[in-house]
Amino acid sequence: MAAIPFRNAVTVVTGGASGLGKALCEELGRRGAFVVVTDVQEEGARAVAEGIAAAGGRASGAALDVRDAVAFERLLDETIAAQGRLDYLFNNAGIAAAGEAQSLPLDVWRKVIDINLWGVIHGATAAYARMVRQGSGHIVNVASLAGIGGMALGIPYATSKFGVVGLSLTLRAEGADLGVKVSAVCPAYIQTGIFDHGTYVGTSQKGVESLIPFKYVDVDVAARKVLRGVERNRPMIVFPFYARLLWWLTRLNPENAVRVNRKTAQAFRRRSARRERPDQR
Repeated sequence: MAAIPFRNAVTVVTGGASGLGKALCEELGRRGAFVVVTDVQEEGARAVAEGIAAAGGRASGAALDVRDAVAFERLLDETIAAQGRLDYLFNNAGIAAAGEAQSLPLDVWRKVIDINLWGVIHGATAAYARMVRQGSGHIVNVASLAGIGGMALGIPYATSKFGVVGLSLTLRAEGADLGVKVSAVCPAYIQTGIFDHGTYVGTSQKGVESLIPFKYVDVDVAARKVLRGVERNRPMIVFPFYARLLWWLTRLNPENAVRVNRKTAQAFRRRSARRERPDQR
């Protein structure tokens, strides 16, 4: 009888208190995995874990700031000590920031890079060392379509996600002969609420969201698509269809991505100009 994917797997998810992280935790719980729900908001992480347990699953919640490499290593060691191994790490925690590059101060860049890229580096390197020792494991790094095609008005975010993609593909190559799998998740727009807690410079959440021409993917649907790609050991998990199309067009000619992002920047500047220009009567 074939093994049921994720059943009895030991999994750690960062940013698990809300959005895609929460949906991944809940879906993993339904599939019989033991889920360590982590988040900088400890109360939220524990609430998600309690919900999984109440539904018949197995989970624990813990506080984790992914910017703290020592804390990340400690959490993984505690997980392995308690459960005997680590099968999956989902590096999901991330934040958004928006504004034109000419207006973004360096402290915004640092905050985004610290969480979105360094946070993934901390988790990936800690998990990789431990998975190499046990001879198995799968690291899943949540990047973005912005990490393969850019994102006008979100350059720090796109930069961090390009880094996550590069880290994932290269680490996958190194780990292939050592029993460690690595995947990069590159979704388009998901109903995660990430914009609710973003940083905005010279614009607003409403202004940024109004420039997005695509329908958002339901977060529970996204979680299932992620796990399907992980189950199949995909190096890149890109969805929905239009995201895969844009990915293909970008690989065919990078200028295609530049054109798409240029149109977004132009639309933003036109709207900004209209707001600043007094009515002409």
